[in-house]
Amino acid sequence: MSGDAIRIIRGRGGQVEVEGAVDAFGASVLARAGFDTYPTLRDVWIRLPFDLGRTWENEHASWAAEMLTAARYHVDLDQDLRVAPPSASAPSAQRRTRAAMTVQTAPLGASWRQRR
Repeated sequence: MSGDAIRIIRGRGGQVEVEGAVDAFGASVLARAGFDTYPTLRDVWIRLPFDLGRTWENEHASWAAEMLTAARYHVDLDQDLRVAPPSASAPSAQRRTRAAMTVQTAPLGASWRQRR
């Protein structure tokens, strides 16, 4: 792993591609996120498949950036590829009430240890 950042960008042709020094582990993480690797004369070309929609491309590019960041790579994700966070109007998880957190006694006749 080098100190150079891995850049995930939308190229001139509209395709999502990866630039920078990518080692074998980084390439496997990108492959897990849906990126394809093509050998070229001087290096390799890593990109997402064409024509699957901008939403799909943005989700997979963001996912790849999150996985690479979790693996301690320096990642620059193009602003155009970021997935919007869930809106604040989305319903939140239900909260436990105070009654659910109180200690409750066992029913009569029940014991913690059953003896034989």
